[in-house]
Amino acid sequence: MNNDMMPEWLALSGSAEVPIWGMDNRERVRRLACAAKLTPPDGRKLKVDLGFVFDPLLMRLALQNPDINFTHGERFVIGVDNPDARIVDLATGPEFYNPQLRKLERPFALPLTAATRAQAERACYDASYKGVTDLLTKYLWPGLAFHMTRIAAALGMSPNRITAIGAALCVWATVLFWEGMYWEGMAAGFVFMVLDTVDGKLARCTVTSSWWGNIFDHGIDLVHPPFWWGAWAVGLGSWGLAYSTETFAWVIGTIVIGYVVQRVIEGAFMRMYGGIHIHVWQKFDSRFRLITARRNPNMVILFVSLLFARPDIGLVAVAWWTVLSCAVHAVRLVQAMAQARSGHPVTSWLMEAPQ
Repeated sequence: MNNDMMPEWLALSGSAEVPIWGMDNRERVRRLACAAKLTPPDGRKLKVDLGFVFDPLLMRLALQNPDINFTHGERFVIGVDNPDARIVDLATGPEFYNPQLRKLERPFALPLTAATRAQAERACYDASYKGVTDLLTKYLWPGLAFHMTRIAAALGMSPNRITAIGAALCVWATVLFWEGMYWEGMAAGFVFMVLDTVDGKLARCTVTSSWWGNIFDHGIDLVHPPFWWGAWAVGLGSWGLAYSTETFAWVIGTIVIGYVVQRVIEGAFMRMYGGIHIHVWQKFDSRFRLITARRNPNMVILFVSLLFARPDIGLVAVAWWTVLSCAVHAVRLVQAMAQARSGHPVTSWLMEAPQ
């Protein structure tokens, strides 16, 4: 399918005069249809009312379930042309599992008018959030990142440009940590971490995700944390708190090895159990993801250590927290293996809710 063309299987009705995230609703629906990489069965049409802004999940659900038509009250929203389709009223708040964002959600559908535009954009933004993530991303960033995402969309900035700006700040934070300028590095790192949320939300809200953007964004996320921790350790000399050679080796070695092992465990879990993330296996795993030894929770530990002017103790605490987090993940992998051997399938607790 040409991603610049309107799919022939889309049957659009209603008005699309009010813009949403810098485009009209017709263009948004076209992008969602192309991104879904699915088509209706048997040459049928997918009917869409452009008078509504709806959750991107509904595009996939409608194409995957041609026996369902989604409405909002009495008004039709989206569904494959099927006279025998059953009706699911979104106004009743039905829940569906979103595997891409690892969460249970109640897909939204809002009439798009000048009066509801801001509400609709906020609903799109909220729907783009992962359900299982760290505590800063889940609780601290959303308000700030929402306004930054709207500004970026209004300026016509691409998600990749946001990622590039963030990458520059990430490198600058590394340099500042190396020089022992921890507070300045924290400031640069803070902006980078918020932009790391903004680029993904901008891509989802404007439906402009790309293969390269994914590689660029996730590659930076994967690679930079060990460099931050190593630079932090070097910077301790500027504070008169330099580690001995032995302490430097075990602290940084523990953090880096633990970081790699934890990622390997996560990858092994996904490979063994049909792409399910270890963080969505059971409620405990989703809650532990809030604080597990990833960049953002580790930065909270280091921030607290700076408040007491002991950045050396903060990095040691990160090392021990990495060991504990790695152990928890290893135990959970073993428990999942034991459950599978006993004949009980390993599935996500989020997928067990009624559909």
